[in-house]
Amino acid sequence: MAGNTFGQIFRITTAGESHGRANTVIIDGVPAGLPLSEDDLIPDLERRRPGQSKVTTQRKEADSPEILSGVFEGKTTGTSIAIIIRNQDQRSHDYGNIAQLYRPGHADYTFDAKYGFRDYRGGGRSSARETNVRVAAGAVAKKLLKHTHDISILGYVKQIGHITADIPNPELVTLEQTEANIVRCPDSQKADEMIALIEQMRREEDSIGGISELVATNVPAGWGEPVFDKLKADLGKAMFTLPAVTGVEYGEGFGVAILKGSQNNDIFVNNNDTITTTTNRHGGMLGGISSGLPIVLRCAIKPTSSLSKAQPTVDQQGTPSEIQTKGRHDPCLLPRFAPMGEAMFAIVLADHMLRQRAARL
Repeated sequence: MAGNTFGQIFRITTAGESHGRANTVIIDGVPAGLPLSEDDLIPDLERRRPGQSKVTTQRKEADSPEILSGVFEGKTTGTSIAIIIRNQDQRSHDYGNIAQLYRPGHADYTFDAKYGFRDYRGGGRSSARETNVRVAAGAVAKKLLKHTHDISILGYVKQIGHITADIPNPELVTLEQTEANIVRCPDSQKADEMIALIEQMRREEDSIGGISELVATNVPAGWGEPVFDKLKADLGKAMFTLPAVTGVEYGEGFGVAILKGSQNNDIFVNNNDTITTTTNRHGGMLGGISSGLPIVLRCAIKPTSSLSKAQPTVDQQGTPSEIQTKGRHDPCLLPRFAPMGEAMFAIVLADHMLRQRAARL
């Protein structure tokens, strides 16, 4: 199946399914000499893994990574890095009743339409389970970016349902703030309201969506490849490859629709011999190239499609039926999304960092 590789120089290729034996990723393009071990991968995998709190799926997976190649004596060798994460807590029998039914909101019908066959256990290849190895690859990209440019990438929950956090300075949010509560929202007051809403959704056998904001700081000016590989274009594609993402915006985003040009333009100034702007409505990218200001983007995440309440559907022959999904699912995807978004953000930036090295003498 095509479409399993992402990136040009820093390039990842993944394989695996929700209820298969394991998920794997091969990472190409990591320079030799970067200190790397499995311990570097675990913190972000812990933030992504299921069963971590009362507002996430109760599937229990340790998500322990194994580096199979590309590292010797604690440093990368410059060759392909292979990482595997084994599945341990699949309950495939939970999905036996939907083998012939199409779950609303899922890729069941579209996979059948494409291949004429699908793995119905937990969604197979379309499941978010596949993202665990992307998070592992993202941890490698993060370490490379930190090592070379002191770049930091952080995601957090901006909104769940109708509840929106007050975050006036996204570039100042810290990991400690986001990890201070189980919903990963740096606004502690709104976090409590969000948790109550998610628990209400679980009781009602329903789900809720929201918005995740992601910020990268210390990205140098000049990264991005006109015209089809603009940094904003590659970041948009990266986020849309993640399950449940239905919208991506950066900077002022859709808010520009009501602004005048004189209101939207960020004014250039000289600040201690560094050219910058007084505001950051452009979200750290102009012409698809990084400006040196923090890159700020937001992803709209749809409500979890798998519901334990009964929903109408049809079977493979088009016969009307009813479906209830028995598996263990998140009532809200937002708390576990941050490390997934951060991973794809880092993979894009690592790729463009390496491409920039070839852009000028």
